[in-house]
Amino acid sequence: MIWQTTRFQIDLSQPRVMGIVNVTPDSFSDGGAHASLKQALRHAETLIEEGADILDIGGESTRPGSPPVPLEAELARVLPLVRELVKLGIPISIDTYKPEVMEATLDLGVDIINDVWALRQRGAEAVVAGHPSCGTCLMHMHRDPQSMQVSPMEGVIVGEVAAFLQSRAQRMEALGVHRARIVLDPGVGFGKSVAQNFSLLSQQSELLKPGYPLLVGWSRKSSLGAVTGVAEPARRVTASVAAALLAAVGGARLLRVHDVSPTVEALAVFRAMQTH
Repeated sequence: MIWQTTRFQIDLSQPRVMGIVNVTPDSFSDGGAHASLKQALRHAETLIEEGADILDIGGESTRPGSPPVPLEAELARVLPLVRELVKLGIPISIDTYKPEVMEATLDLGVDIINDVWALRQRGAEAVVAGHPSCGTCLMHMHRDPQSMQVSPMEGVIVGEVAAFLQSRAQRMEALGVHRARIVLDPGVGFGKSVAQNFSLLSQQSELLKPGYPLLVGWSRKSSLGAVTGVAEPARRVTASVAAALLAAVGGARLLRVHDVSPTVEALAVFRAMQTH
């Protein structure tokens, strides 16, 4: 299985690690620790050294209750970093729902558009469909960051999430985007209860039935804090690695994480088990 992106064909025969680089002052997990260009570059280089296969750059926090960031502010945060990171020889993903940010970063050579809105913002579909080869990750989110946890989804959700993701993928294929460019993300923590989030893990096979690669983002999420009692997001490393590994065992092919080194080590054990 290959993920076709702007500059790379990413081999998904084994799970790949997507390292998170937030250039935001209000991220839920790192509190703006990498908000300056110098700090973000240093952090990105560290993640590469630790074994990240992809870097995911975010200029707007999507934590529950977070306010939207003005377009110019997001561009000012991400463009200087993207200009530097595309030189490093590793796939670069931009975490944005704004078509203007998508277009500007694709012009700089970004490989992947990672959109929590699954390209539902006006103009977003056209940006991706109009590009010859960029990869895209389509995520499920209930409502929006301001209201998703105020009024989360109700009842059994796995079938609904799977149907939504399949519908969005088929929509992009109808617009001319080859399915090899498409990855799906069930959106752990985006408008879902703790029980619902864990149902996405325990019933992950349902999310794989449409046949697209699955990306999961359990890293440091509040649901892990709820079951472990660990309140501080940065201290949820062990739980994050456990959830990522369980997702990989269940067929996920991309793991979006803050803590690259322990995740890479866990996957090394997983691969050893597979080959012996």
